[in-house]
Amino acid sequence: MNKYIRFIIFLVFNFLALYVGVLVMNDGPRTGWYESLNKAPWTPANWVFGVAWTTIMLLFSFYMTKLSYEYKEFSKTLMSLYIAQWLLNVGWNLVFFNKHLTVVGLIVIAALWLLIGYFAFNHLKKLKFYTALIAPYLVWMTIATSLNAYIVFYN
Repeated sequence: MNKYIRFIIFLVFNFLALYVGVLVMNDGPRTGWYESLNKAPWTPANWVFGVAWTTIMLLFSFYMTKLSYEYKEFSKTLMSLYIAQWLLNVGWNLVFFNKHLTVVGLIVIAALWLLIGYFAFNHLKKLKFYTALIAPYLVWMTIATSLNAYIVFYN
């Protein structure tokens, strides 16, 4: 499969995750429930989330394209991990913002953080400097996990 087509496939699915996440969060960050929570002092402004996720998903699309070429074909293991990442990403929006299950949200986001860490560190030797493409995702997940944890502990 052509690398450009592969990139477009990852790009579409990554942005689909963002879209579905927004749908299932049910206006989450603008609800009275979320507004009333004690949030971490380091919580970014709302606009930062959109810029961060757009950048992350664009870079992650490049990363997954490169990684998929290291496996030659779409391996079952790689695709299973990618799908798990997709489901955790979307699922967090549902359990945290829609269902208000902050502890479950923390478990989901911690699992996602571990999975992104696995992607980054397990393939570091193969991808070398291309690993920088997933670094923003890992950094953002670290911040997001800390924000969720703060909400769990201080509400």
